[in-house]
Amino acid sequence: MRIIHTIALAAALAASLIGAAPAAADVYVISHPALELAADEIRDVYVGEKQMAGSTRLVPMDNASLQKEFLEKAIKIDATKYGAIWTKKGFRDGLNPPQLKTGDAEVISAVKSTPGAIGYVSSAPSGVKLVKKY
Repeated sequence: MRIIHTIALAAALAASLIGAAPAAADVYVISHPALELAADEIRDVYVGEKQMAGSTRLVPMDNASLQKEFLEKAIKIDATKYGAIWTKKGFRDGLNPPQLKTGDAEVISAVKSTPGAIGYVSSAPSGVKLVKKY
């Protein structure tokens, strides 16, 4: 009987910890300062439907540390569906998926130095253009 009580207590504790997940982080979509891109074009860029902004080739960048939140908030799909979209785009259209960067610092550096770059980070940095906050 004591074992059952201990198991029930452990299950209740685990459930309370799962329910106490931290609030989702804000996601800031940023671009190279010279890039003209509207907020309603973000999804099209990240699913490979938009590759140019005027005469500038777009260079989307994924942030590994924030990808789950970005996909949920901005693109409205999960990582599995996102991967499937890019697999199809690769075979059908010869397109490469967005470059994967490890975190905010790498995304910010790449966006600042790459004309046509667009990425997402967890806080609004200076030296880039803020396209949209989610």
